[in-house]
Amino acid sequence: MAEFTISGRMLVKTLKADFKKAFGSTLRVYKGVGFANDNDTIASIASKKIEPGSEFKVNGNMKVGTFEAKMKDLFGIKVQVATKDDSALADNGITLSASGK
Repeated sequence: MAEFTISGRMLVKTLKADFKKAFGSTLRVYKGVGFANDNDTIASIASKKIEPGSEFKVNGNMKVGTFEAKMKDLFGIKVQVATKDDSALADNGITLSASGK
């Protein structure tokens, strides 16, 4: 089962690459209404204070909607899971592993 950990020091481009490698789908990361810069850290785009050492473990059994909500709750960051080719958003009711198939 694919899984990885998200921390505040992680770069947006690393988060997107790790997500793609783990689940096959595309992760869209936002800063305000636009896309976040790939060279920003998670902490720099977060609207909530991220405590040092706090991490979020993500695994393939998590539902798309749950992952998106947890990113908003924990970090204050809007993310959207999209299909493998980034042509449409993934259904919130499927697992992250299924989103890349």
